[in-house]
Amino acid sequence: MQVDIRPLKIEDYDELRETMQKAYPAMSESIWSKTSIKKLIKIFPDGQICITVDNKIAAVCLSLIVQYELYGDDHTYKEITGNYTFNTHSDTGNVLYGIEIFVDPEFRELRLARRLYDARKELCENLNLKSIIVGGRIPNYHLYSSELSPRQYIQQVRKKEIYDPVLSFQLANNFLPVRVLKNYLPEDIQSAENAVLLQWNNIYYSKKPNTMQDSVIRLGLVQWQMRHFKDIDAFFEQVEFFVNVMADYKSDFIMFPEFFNTPLLAPFNDLSERDSMFKLAELTEEIKNKLSQLAIGYNINIIGGSMPLVENEELYNISYLLHRDGKIDEHRKVHITPNEKKFYGMKGGNEIKVIDTDCGKVGLVICYDVEFPELPRILADQGMKILFVPYLTDTQNAYMRVRNCASARAIENECYVAIAGCVGNLPGVNNMDIQYGQAAVFTPSDFAFPSNAIKGEATPNTEMTLIVDVDLNLLKELHHYGAVRTMTDRRKDLYDTISYNSDSETE
Repeated sequence: MQVDIRPLKIEDYDELRETMQKAYPAMSESIWSKTSIKKLIKIFPDGQICITVDNKIAAVCLSLIVQYELYGDDHTYKEITGNYTFNTHSDTGNVLYGIEIFVDPEFRELRLARRLYDARKELCENLNLKSIIVGGRIPNYHLYSSELSPRQYIQQVRKKEIYDPVLSFQLANNFLPVRVLKNYLPEDIQSAENAVLLQWNNIYYSKKPNTMQDSVIRLGLVQWQMRHFKDIDAFFEQVEFFVNVMADYKSDFIMFPEFFNTPLLAPFNDLSERDSMFKLAELTEEIKNKLSQLAIGYNINIIGGSMPLVENEELYNISYLLHRDGKIDEHRKVHITPNEKKFYGMKGGNEIKVIDTDCGKVGLVICYDVEFPELPRILADQGMKILFVPYLTDTQNAYMRVRNCASARAIENECYVAIAGCVGNLPGVNNMDIQYGQAAVFTPSDFAFPSNAIKGEATPNTEMTLIVDVDLNLLKELHHYGAVRTMTDRRKDLYDTISYNSDSETE
């Protein structure tokens, strides 16, 4: 007999399905789909593990990494898996969450589940995660539910006066009960829909810098005054001033506006608008690298407004998120305005994705993007809780389009939306002469939030900063207990929002 433990592959699916059906004969409707297994392997290949006996799948465990502070000890299986979309997985999370483990009854005497738990513990240590958490079934509880409460049943199992095939095993593997979870898995009739939240602590865990410790995130927005700079060093000096200020106030993010570097267009004013934007794009790599250095040095995540980028002779409007750990993500403006097409010949980007940060999942769109509700909706379906919108508007009515649409996106997607733009005048730069802006942070409209759904706003058309704290747990409460629940109450039987390049389940 040959027993091997290895990463799960999508080619294993048919055997996995057969094994799971044998392990859970009373829960055949809960067998994992091939699409779900494929996505799990894609987003977290190391967390999906199987054991083979003579090259046949005999046991499987599936896991995610989550930012546990966003869910807390009172959650359901549906919530921790993002309604089975797995958009709760975060590479920057701090807890390994076990979402499945099963063993073919034919091989249970081999103690394969213990090997899987040991593999999980090793993975938890190697990834420097704080703990392993699982919502454990109590399949024998239905035999005692008429005489014992879940709490009493757990106590009896801990005393070894009652044997439960799942809980007894987990206790023997040094998992400690934290609490009873009600309605954790509604289809689990044997457990009377109860589960036990269990935790194994990694004693080798070393706290990561900047790891999210609670649900309150501090946002810093820059209402950027357009002004001439003698050179790029003077521009960097002004940028660093704001980064320093926001870092002193312990902000988790600082956001600059769309095209905040266009004062550097002044030396190219003799060129056509398109050619001058190509010249400005030559500075984008240098600016990106400088912002990344500042993000690391000042310990703050920087959203670098937006800048022009030339790729394969095409001109894009790109925004970078410079993480304080050195990672860099980007968003290319998807929806190009008529003005950008006419004067610059810009091309729209094609990728829609949430960004994992040390403060949870965020979305990033640029100005006109926020006026198309489908784009933020797709991001919300992928787990986005904060949407950042750097913008550039010349007139008040243009600004109001961005503002009102941003406010609507916060309500319909149960998220926070932060906007920041340029202000003032910039004579001597073609097509960038006047600006109007007002930085703001919008919230959903419900009792836990301000009555006008505005968390904070700056003075219009004046250079200043706006610093706002947002609480992600309020979004969780809204989702479950709000007066209206827009994300839950959508009629997906009638309509849906589909991304053709997304990893979401709507693909």
